[in-house]
Amino acid sequence: MTSKQPERTAHPRAAPKRAALSGVAFIIVAGAVLYVTGYSDLFAVRYEREAYAKQSASTTPRASLDIGAYNRKMLSLAHVSTTTALIPESAVASTTPKGTAVYSATTSVSVLGRKWPTPTVYPNTGALFPYDRIVAYYGNFYSKQMGVLGEYPPDVVLEKLRAAVAEWEAADPSTPVIPAIDYIAVTAQGSPGADGKYRYEMPDSQIDHAIELANEVHGVVFLDVQVGLSNLKAELPPLAKYLSMPNVYLAIDPEFSMKYGNPPGTVIGTFDASDINYAANYLAFLAAQHGLPPRILVVHRFTYDMVTNYEKIRPLPNVEIVMDMDGWGTPEKKYGTYTNVIAPEPVQFTGFKLFYKNDMKPPSTHMLTPPEVLKLTPAPSFIQYQ
Repeated sequence: MTSKQPERTAHPRAAPKRAALSGVAFIIVAGAVLYVTGYSDLFAVRYEREAYAKQSASTTPRASLDIGAYNRKMLSLAHVSTTTALIPESAVASTTPKGTAVYSATTSVSVLGRKWPTPTVYPNTGALFPYDRIVAYYGNFYSKQMGVLGEYPPDVVLEKLRAAVAEWEAADPSTPVIPAIDYIAVTAQGSPGADGKYRYEMPDSQIDHAIELANEVHGVVFLDVQVGLSNLKAELPPLAKYLSMPNVYLAIDPEFSMKYGNPPGTVIGTFDASDINYAANYLAFLAAQHGLPPRILVVHRFTYDMVTNYEKIRPLPNVEIVMDMDGWGTPEKKYGTYTNVIAPEPVQFTGFKLFYKNDMKPPSTHMLTPPEVLKLTPAPSFIQYQ
């Protein structure tokens, strides 16, 4: 799959708060950076000792979770018709050594030689997946090149988003659709800045605007993070006040995680399972701290090397993980990437990204439609438009 275009442009902020754009000096207070680093290192210990024990101690799924309905919905994503008789609750109450309920093999089907659903934890009460589908509009308000959010005025963005939601509802009436604003809150940059991290952290005013737009359509928000030469331990804690909101979730982009010192856009970056588990654990910590329903973590991917040690990624009862097919190209290329990269290693749920412009570049003849995307196995639960 051809990579997305690496150019990352942005417009200077009216009131710089965290950093400045490429070519402008970064504004960072050393003491604040040390505080954030210390906080991020300590939270995992506290989470393990307190929150995880509370969330995962039960040897059976939450009483309010209809296990049969959950399993049937998961299998329907693989286009498998089921009945209660095929998957009785007694067949799925197996547990991990820690006592967390997992999917039984009796609930799975073979998809590309692997089990679907992937054996993992059941979610806590209030999870959106697999019952709902999310359709998200992606971008940054400072840039017309990074997606629809910056390309059109807010009223046009919301009009187009409503229309997209209606298309998906019509294509799959059995699955309610939730609109989302997917805002790039930390953008990779082409120049290093004063701290050499090749990333720009958006001001609160821009994130607030994303949340306002989502509220207008009764939707949710994803904060997308491109770390550049920084890392998730440094970039997530500053977003804690937003990630602690019930309708705000997280997306992370391995393409711009430059672990080996290359500037963003010169090579495709990578995240390891340890990075993804850190993000999941951080969201779980915030969920436990604030009494939130299960969080969603989206991981973008279009090559094998963008995610390493897949088998070590661990969804949690209060964090649902989505592997999102993030490449652009012809319908055949997109199908191929999804089938060869995403479907064999879904972790828990899958996503699919559609590009209004890049998916139309020759030799492509059209952007995939909702019915065409839904033919994939498993059918994606998260849809993103750039």
